Parts: sequence; structure tokens; C-alpha cells
Amino acid sequence: MRGADLASKFLSIHFRDHMMKKNILLTVCALLFVSFAFTSCDTATGQGAGWGAATGALLGAAATGNARGAAVGALIGANTGAIIGASIDEEQAMRYGPPPRRGFPYGRRTDAPGFYQSPYPPHQIYNLRGVPHGALVDDEVGGGAFRKP
Repeated sequence: MRGADLASKFLSIHFRDHMMKKNILLTVCALLFVSFAFTSCDTATGQGAGWGAATGALLGAAATGNARGAAVGALIGANTGAIIGASIDEEQAMRYGPPPRRGFPYGRRTDAPGFYQSPYPPHQIYNLRGVPHGALVDDEVGGGAFRKP
């Protein structure tokens, strides 16, 4: 009987350690997911990469139960999300017509934070505080689109 108790104790300790590692891994993945949700990038490419990495990490951890699976899932998810986000950015840029040969020009910073001057005459100043960096802005006065630096 003593041997059965010893085997039972060993299995109990082994199972408890395995569950602790799995719970810690899932907690870390959940924290990463929440951090990506609240601190994602401003562009669709950045947001796609962030959400893809978080989702891939969760799925990789759930499927394999180890950190390596979570890391592989995050890598695959980030790349897939970035590709999808880049296509969304490109589709949104098409609303402004075909891009100029050298790309869309950048606006110029002004002394006031968040305000940018259009590169098109008459160089209208726009309040772009809520616009993400690199996004296209439609210059209604000068008649063109430019990027926020």
C-alpha cells in the first residue's frame, strides 16, 4: 500500500506543477492581449499586427500549452495582421485617387502642437491632433492629399 500512496503523491505533484505552468502561461498571454488592446498603433497595419500577435499568442498557448507555441502563434499572427492591415491602409489611400509619382507629400509642423501646414498653396493650417502619424489628410482648400508627419 505504501507504494501506491507514493505513486499517487508523485502524480498529484506532477499534475499540480503542470497546471501551475499552464495557468501562468495563460495569464501572461491574457496580459499581453490586454496590453495590445489598449496600446495598439494608430495605423491599420500597426493595429492588425498588434491584434494578430495577441490573438496568435493566445491560440498558440491554448493549442500547445507552452511558451514556444505562444511565441510561434504571436509571430504568425503579427505577420498576418500586418499584411491585412497594410491592405486596409492601401485601400483607404485609394479613396484619394492614384498617389503622386513620389508619393504623397508630408505636411509641415507649426509652432502650435498638433497643427500642421498643408504643402499645397495657399498652405492652409489644419488641426490634426486626432489623426495618426502617416495618415492621409485631405486638403480641402489646396485640393490635394498629404500625410501627417
